[in-house]
Amino acid sequence: MTDGAGREPSGSAPSQTPLAHHPPPSFTRRFLRFAGGYWTGENRVAVWLLTTALVVLTVGQVVVPVLINIWSERLFDALEQRSMDRFVTMVGAVGLIIAFNIVNAVLHLLVKRRLQLGWRRWLTAKLMEDWLRRGRHHQIAYLPGDHDNPDGRIAEDIRITAEMAIDLGHSLTYCAMLLISFTNILWMLSGRISVDLFGTEWSVPGHLLFIALLYAAMGTTIALLIGTPLVNAVNRRQSYEADFRFGLAQVRENGQGIALLHGETAERGRLSSLFEGVTLGWHGQTRALSHMMLFSATYSVLSAAFPILVAAPRYIAGTISLGVLMQTAQAFQQTVGALSWPIDNLARAAEWRASVERMLRLHEALQQLDREVCGDGADHIVVERSKGHSGLSFRGVSIDDPDGKPVVHGFDLEVRRGDRVLIVGDPAAAVRLFRAVAGVWPWGRGHIALPADTHVFFMPEHPYLPRDSLRAVLAYPGAPSSVDDGKGVEALDAVGLAHLSGHLDTVDRWDEVLSVPECQRLSFARLLIRRPDWIFLEDATDSLDAQGEADLMALIERTLPAATVLTIGNHAGLAPLHQRRLVLERTNGAVTLREDPQNQPTAASAV
Repeated sequence: MTDGAGREPSGSAPSQTPLAHHPPPSFTRRFLRFAGGYWTGENRVAVWLLTTALVVLTVGQVVVPVLINIWSERLFDALEQRSMDRFVTMVGAVGLIIAFNIVNAVLHLLVKRRLQLGWRRWLTAKLMEDWLRRGRHHQIAYLPGDHDNPDGRIAEDIRITAEMAIDLGHSLTYCAMLLISFTNILWMLSGRISVDLFGTEWSVPGHLLFIALLYAAMGTTIALLIGTPLVNAVNRRQSYEADFRFGLAQVRENGQGIALLHGETAERGRLSSLFEGVTLGWHGQTRALSHMMLFSATYSVLSAAFPILVAAPRYIAGTISLGVLMQTAQAFQQTVGALSWPIDNLARAAEWRASVERMLRLHEALQQLDREVCGDGADHIVVERSKGHSGLSFRGVSIDDPDGKPVVHGFDLEVRRGDRVLIVGDPAAAVRLFRAVAGVWPWGRGHIALPADTHVFFMPEHPYLPRDSLRAVLAYPGAPSSVDDGKGVEALDAVGLAHLSGHLDTVDRWDEVLSVPECQRLSFARLLIRRPDWIFLEDATDSLDAQGEADLMALIERTLPAATVLTIGNHAGLAPLHQRRLVLERTNGAVTLREDPQNQPTAASAV
């Protein structure tokens, strides 16, 4: 998408001045400040009930391995003693454990997924509200920083943030409870051993627990050292993937223009270049994962064998039974497994943090935009509606690019109700002037005042036609129910689109189905339905022939005689249809605004 000057807005333009930097708070504080409101909002009672249920069901998950540990001891003792009665009892016991585990697992899944979806819905609504407010989605495209591809951040990164946060939180809670449970079991099973040190015999309780802690600590430390590059690799890959998705979305959204220009080869080349980034990110992550895999493959096998090797001497010495040996080995494995949570979840935690950072950077960029660019002050354009204004007034208004480069020198101007004003000259400056009035171009200085309680309608060169029914397109952004059949048919017939009258409830991609002139005519039909007091036409008739342009402008004069019309356009046929003519002339890199007196029947306000 390009702006009025044909320049493509970019989130990484080198010439732009970055937003002011402040020392950021910690990652945890940033995350909780943005995402923690789900547990303190309007639905906090229901959310806390779900959270409590999830914790209780997680306790149930921990109960299962504890029961299996006790069951294992009694089973192997029964086998060692060749007791059929005790063996049959153990078979029945494991059936009850299985039934309990099935019920607990299903309930846990349902509660967890409901909590994940609810949190994702809340985060999505919050970030979309920030993004789709007062033109922020348009303005942020002109600012530098890591906040590109907002669609991917809202759709994908929020999904990963909500789902993985609860998954990781659950697994961490489960491992913590498991560690507490089996630490106690392993301590009791260890008994006491005597150690002769420097001629003195020491009685050491819980030696297996200390061995398990040391074993897990060594493994975790090595894994963290090896896996540190994985965090950066995941970050880089996600950025490459987001760029590729955005490139595909651009092709989809501009399919008609690409097809008409036969630009498929160029797009394949551009997308292939973007996919090279995906390949680079993939290989980087593969290298980081391979280093982690070398360690994990060794660690996982050793973890299965090591506890039996440690406990076997006591069984061989006859101090413990076979059941206690197997119970000890299982308790050791469960303890080490719980302590190995960082190893098992390092890659997922890295992916989750990368997604959270992308989500937070978009949110923080929008907040920074509110504070530094779009607030009230002397360093930006202030747009206000006041009952004290009967017309549109500009007071000391100058318009800049986002990097501070002047676009339009300071000017004063009054546009009276009912005026027909034609704006000619520099197209980029004219478009920015309209956007400033709309309140979506804050860069510059001065005040713009509009009358209160007036309906303003902007018609861009390429109208936005959502993929919806034709009735909804005509009503946009209002409700489709506001356009009844009679009103819709009348508007379509008035603008020369009577052949669409039977398709009011047809859903289609109207921006592709209709030609460019038909799209512009449809925008005029929308205008007739909205019946605004102030109309801003941004090259809204440039694709029409002279007669069609004159007919539509006459239609406005006939149906909305009291409306004020400001038109951007350089067609010769527009001049006789307007009372006033403003000229935007570029000199020395910036534009000045002057009023051409030839079109003024009366004295004009000073410019």
